[in-house]
Amino acid sequence: MNGKPHFGYTQLVHEGKRLAVHARTFDHLPSKTVVDRFNKRIGVGTTNRVGTMWCAYIFCVIALVSLPSTLVQAHVVPAGAFPSWMVAQGLIGLVQWVAQTFLQLVLLSVIIVGQNVQAAASDARAIKTFEDAERLLDLLDEHTEGGIKTVLDRLGSLEKLPDEVAALADASRAVLAARPTPKGRAS
Repeated sequence: MNGKPHFGYTQLVHEGKRLAVHARTFDHLPSKTVVDRFNKRIGVGTTNRVGTMWCAYIFCVIALVSLPSTLVQAHVVPAGAFPSWMVAQGLIGLVQWVAQTFLQLVLLSVIIVGQNVQAAASDARAIKTFEDAERLLDLLDEHTEGGIKTVLDRLGSLEKLPDEVAALADASRAVLAARPTPKGRAS
């Protein structure tokens, strides 16, 4: 994990600490133990790779490998329409094991781990975005101190400035006119 989070921390406290908001999903992986980091890194990596069209193409090919045998067994196609290796029981068993056992049982749990890590990263970013938007709205509220109210108050005081300057100039002239002139000087 890269020390300081890229986007800071949320105000939300979870399990006794504020959530860090990183730019990359991998940076959200826990750093508690080597096993945790390894498991979650495998989960996120597998999720990112399985969620591609290339992986979908591979799974499609695996599924289509057993199609000839299925068509022959359903008597849709005559037995001699395909080479014998394409309708062999061993091939059907292998495809079924890969599709039903390995992909469904193993890959499913690995993808869920990856999605959990991605969801945690997404949640932290969403919370931070919400807090930032909330802060901006608060600053734009003309009744909140320290935001736009300060700017509006300052502008309001600047609008009064010419009247105050004119009043000070008049008062200065009055003070100067009322003051006695020193001896030897003519006014």
